[in-house]
Amino acid sequence: MARKKVFSGILAILSVLLAVSVASAAGEEKEYVLTLDHTNFSETVSKLNFIVVEFYAPWCGHCKKPAPEYEKAASVLSSHDPPVTLAKVDANEDSNRDLASQYEVQGFPTIKILRDGGKTVQDYKGPREADGIVTYLKKQVGPASSEIKSKEDAANIIDEKKVFVVGVFQEFSGEKFENFISLAEKLRSDYDFGHTLDAKLLPSGEPVDKPTLRLLKPFDELFADFQDFQVDAMEKFIGEASTPIITIFDQNPENHPYVNKFFDSPNDKAMLFVNFSSELSAFKSKYNDVAVLYKGKGVSFLLGDLETSGGALQYFGLKEDQAPVIVIQDKDQQKFIKPNVEPDQLATWVKDYKEGKVEPFIRSEPIPEVNNEPVKVVVSDSLENMVFKSGKNVLLEIYAPWCGHCKKLAPILDEVAVSFENDPDVMIAKLDGTANDIPGKKFDVQGYPTVYFISATGNITPYEGDRTKDDIIDFIQKNRDKPLQSDSIKSDSVKEESAKDEL
Repeated sequence: MARKKVFSGILAILSVLLAVSVASAAGEEKEYVLTLDHTNFSETVSKLNFIVVEFYAPWCGHCKKPAPEYEKAASVLSSHDPPVTLAKVDANEDSNRDLASQYEVQGFPTIKILRDGGKTVQDYKGPREADGIVTYLKKQVGPASSEIKSKEDAANIIDEKKVFVVGVFQEFSGEKFENFISLAEKLRSDYDFGHTLDAKLLPSGEPVDKPTLRLLKPFDELFADFQDFQVDAMEKFIGEASTPIITIFDQNPENHPYVNKFFDSPNDKAMLFVNFSSELSAFKSKYNDVAVLYKGKGVSFLLGDLETSGGALQYFGLKEDQAPVIVIQDKDQQKFIKPNVEPDQLATWVKDYKEGKVEPFIRSEPIPEVNNEPVKVVVSDSLENMVFKSGKNVLLEIYAPWCGHCKKLAPILDEVAVSFENDPDVMIAKLDGTANDIPGKKFDVQGYPTVYFISATGNITPYEGDRTKDDIIDFIQKNRDKPLQSDSIKSDSVKEESAKDEL
């Protein structure tokens, strides 16, 4: 079998010819990435202390691009001592949907590290090219923390461009050391760990006279110490101390891990987008003052270069002519925006936000002038009137135009809508979640499609049943507020039973 799958035209022909040539000379080439599905996943994982699993979709461009790198890394790691197993699961396949749900797959590709027969699950947060994958996973399969015995060890182990966590001890035993190793095991996919008997071997060099957790970092103050060795306390400290006062979002790849950490934070997120080449000096000092003022008060701060931030502006429904612009997204995914902001306005506007004086910004597509298809189009600006104040029982699909599962569901929802076309109390509707803001307090959208049923009296229920016409209709009938007045709206199977009874 050829290592790469080629999908079109001349490349497909060349691939076949190459495969035949190689096969005739040396036999069929081995594929090192295991293919797993719902039939063999649990059995395979349960037998391994360490396995890396990629959840992908065949149509996903972001999955196709790194696939050869993933295969190359798998071939190298197969000869590692001990061997490291890489596997893949087609999460787009309906039969694997429960697996994708179990491992919280919210986008493609999603890569998980499974340890101890699958009992421990961690996100893969390493590189996506072969050499980087190999280096990262060799560290992951080795000890969670490396001993630092000399300055040479420190120089080889500690990357001064990354956050590094070191435990300094008088001896490598006792509860504090054991808790440190437990922490390293828990967070090893996020940080590199080391332990030493001598703090003077570390780049910072400051000695300590008691067990100390020292966090080395390439920003703000260059290290921070902590002496509480309870695992939860250490984890909280690392999470806070490893976040820059201001996260920089630009083209420098060294900043990307901190950007990911910023968006993973549970805090409210303040984001200032300016042109770095002409406006950075005017804004940076003022913005830093604001960030320092609110440090530890539930707000994280990011400074983004317009040249890099086009996708972010599009996500928030903004245009470049609104920059410099500051955006705050709260825990409920509400957005608050100050376009064309000036440096001296930053502190006052953030203060007004914290005091509840700023109204949220809601991104919405235009309300359609014509809306006569069986499945009605809802946008953010029409959501309240069409759904919550309509007095109807509404099945609402929140979808993405590019989503394969959404495309598959669309004709089924059309059939459901046609089945209810004579029922004035039921509406089937859809909302493009990529172009409209979703009220986070009412809907929890972790992926597409997400389907909710909103009864006529406002009860909101997620639909988690099978995506068939009959199942969806049955769900609506059981959950609607107004009882049926006739047999006009039934699933096909119910109609057939009624016809038999009449005969």
